[in-house]
Amino acid sequence: MSEPLKKGVFNAAVIISAIGYFVDIYDLIIFNVVKKRSLEAIGYVGEAFKTQEIFLFNLQMIGMLLGGILWGILGDKKGRASVLFGSILMYSLANIANAFVTNIEMYGLCRFVAGVGLAGELGAGITLVLESMDKEKRGYGTMIIVTLGALGAVVASFVGRIDWQLAYITGGVMGLLILLLRVSSLESGMFKNMKGKALKQGNLLVLFSSKDRIFRYLGCIVIGLPVWFVIGILINLSERFAYQIGITEGQVTVADSVLFAYLGLSFGDLISGFFSQIFKNRRKIIFGYLIANLILVLVFLFSREISANMFSLLCFLLGAATGYWALFVTVAAEQFGTNLRSTVANTVPNFVRGAVVPITLGYKYFESALFDPVGAALIVGFICLALAAWGTYRVHETFGKDLDYIEE
Repeated sequence: MSEPLKKGVFNAAVIISAIGYFVDIYDLIIFNVVKKRSLEAIGYVGEAFKTQEIFLFNLQMIGMLLGGILWGILGDKKGRASVLFGSILMYSLANIANAFVTNIEMYGLCRFVAGVGLAGELGAGITLVLESMDKEKRGYGTMIIVTLGALGAVVASFVGRIDWQLAYITGGVMGLLILLLRVSSLESGMFKNMKGKALKQGNLLVLFSSKDRIFRYLGCIVIGLPVWFVIGILINLSERFAYQIGITEGQVTVADSVLFAYLGLSFGDLISGFFSQIFKNRRKIIFGYLIANLILVLVFLFSREISANMFSLLCFLLGAATGYWALFVTVAAEQFGTNLRSTVANTVPNFVRGAVVPITLGYKYFESALFDPVGAALIVGFICLALAAWGTYRVHETFGKDLDYIEE
């Protein structure tokens, strides 16, 4: 029997979830940092590299999409702690294996399995923290998790410059070390209170049993789309946009863009979480971030003849404008009852991550149709921002909401 979790801001659930999300983001980003050198090492250069980089990235995202469903349901049926343990173990082993791939098939399998594993850590951690803290202070807990987690990308950008195989092994070993922190001993009191009761736990059909639940669920998903538009398109393809701006080839690298964007994301998450607690409102803060996001996307795409240093500053500011990820995941988890909370907290962010597939495909379609990367990014970006604004309007305000209830 696990000990009851303390409700303070720095309880065991917050600390372990924050460290876990740090490794989660490291492993999520490391591919984008080492993709060129790792693919060249197994024989893919030039056009072959361009084709395979998108293929592998999308495989990872599809794995996260499917993993979100798997871990979410298991979290509501078997417990938040079991998902936290299982997901960390899976993505750690997959990343260690990734260091020894010799062909594209093995590489793809490792990225897919790692994606499935990565899908469970954030949702399980957020759910555990929200259910173990005072309702007026739990926003601080998720703020700490996501702010520290975003710094995992910063570490990835540095380690990835050394050696691509070492980078994957490092991520896997860090994950395995987390399991020594008694992850399996954690459990939510709210979840334990459901045991032995005849409830529909982790049942996706309950989410679609009423119009209100359907729109709240869809609203939660689309709120996060601008985050992965910025990361998946503007940052991951930053070398292309830098060339369009007029920066000499080689002065901007994806690793640097990721570094500055995630530094900004970490800063933005810290500020958004703090402001939501001060103003006791989550939706208004998200609306403010969406407006800032729109302005900075326009500045990023229409800047001309700027320096590489100014481009890096724009990447930082774009990251900061997408720094409402903590609020977005918190709002999603707080929308539904204890018997569905893990399912929602896992599926929503991973559906958003999985949405990078249609986002990138949409971008490629408009780019080929318009012969203009800037125009293609504008169209896709406006669609993502419009959907996010609708979703923010549609969900309920959840600050201070009592989470100890069941969805009938």
